[in-house]
Amino acid sequence: MTKPVLVSFKLCPFVQRSVINLLEKKVDYDIKYIDLTNKPEWFLKISPFGKVPVLQIGDDVIFESAVINEYLDETNTPALHPTDPIQRAKHRSWTEFASALLVDQYGWTMAKEKIDSDKKRDELLSKFKILEAGLPTPTGSTFYFSGSKMHLVDTAFAPFFMRMQFLADHNREFYLLGDFPKIQKWSETLLSLPSVKNSVLPEVPKEYLEFIKAHQSWMGGKL
Repeated sequence: MTKPVLVSFKLCPFVQRSVINLLEKKVDYDIKYIDLTNKPEWFLKISPFGKVPVLQIGDDVIFESAVINEYLDETNTPALHPTDPIQRAKHRSWTEFASALLVDQYGWTMAKEKIDSDKKRDELLSKFKILEAGLPTPTGSTFYFSGSKMHLVDTAFAPFFMRMQFLADHNREFYLLGDFPKIQKWSETLLSLPSVKNSVLPEVPKEYLEFIKAHQSWMGGKL
């Protein structure tokens, strides 16, 4: 099989989903980093939306993180999607929910005024209430979206939890999971995994905070 090449921007959480998947499956792959503020011409030719991630398999190109992850899951073991069609569809639905959380998180970090930041925080908290209610009850020391086994949907939420931890490490005010014990245990489980820990470069935590500060957001002044 041709070695896949993942095109990435270092800070992109959607790329990170695919990296986690590749690491879980121990797939031999290459990764190319680009600057999204100065997109190379070759990248624009292969990325219809001009976004990352893009996965190159020989001359073939796949885009959109959910599609890339499904392809990787279908072509590499162990399978991380449920075999039952209903459960698989439910996991796809919650993957979209994870994407919405990432969009809200980005808006929260970029808000220029405190009133706008607070509004975005409240939107996140509202989604946490929905998510908390939809999770099973933890029964062991590790806890995933469906209980005791990791699935593809977990790779969709891990980048969100990691960014939440980046923020909390510098200002505990920005840790929002304290009132949601199931989500908190889930986050702790995912962030302890080698595949999640190794899914970003060592400089990413610092560069993530610098990115927020550089946009002169309200949160940036608190980090």
